[in-house]
Amino acid sequence: MFQRIIDGISASTGTTVRLTSLAAAAALALFITTCFLCAAAFIAVLDKYGPVQACLAGAGIFFLLTLTAAGSYWGYKRETQKRARIAAERATKSAAQSMLADPMLLATGLQIVRAIGVKRLLPILAIGGVALGIMASRAGAVDDASAEPAE
Repeated sequence: MFQRIIDGISASTGTTVRLTSLAAAAALALFITTCFLCAAAFIAVLDKYGPVQACLAGAGIFFLLTLTAAGSYWGYKRETQKRARIAAERATKSAAQSMLADPMLLATGLQIVRAIGVKRLLPILAIGGVALGIMASRAGAVDDASAEPAE
């Protein structure tokens, strides 16, 4: 039994190592290609305009690439935070709903009904239902007010 688990881990580790090495080789090839393209652009501008302009053109290109990467990072970070906030709100709502579906809570409620009696408990349940409805409507109004429009 343990041998099958170890074999499965070994196979998945081997696959992961192979894929990682392929990704590293592709990244290295892309880096070398980018270096040669930058060198070619530098030489073309150097021949036509001179060394100072070639250096400024290279700096400008890399500055634009840096701004693009930073903008992508900030956008990704903002989207991740937005998803985390939505997931936290959903978890809070589902925790409240799952508490009502808890078997121990239902069993306790049945024991209270048996101990007090249905005739005495009906007015208390009616008032509790009204209060729960008011709380739910207020929570829905707050959620609607805080929701951001979809972009």
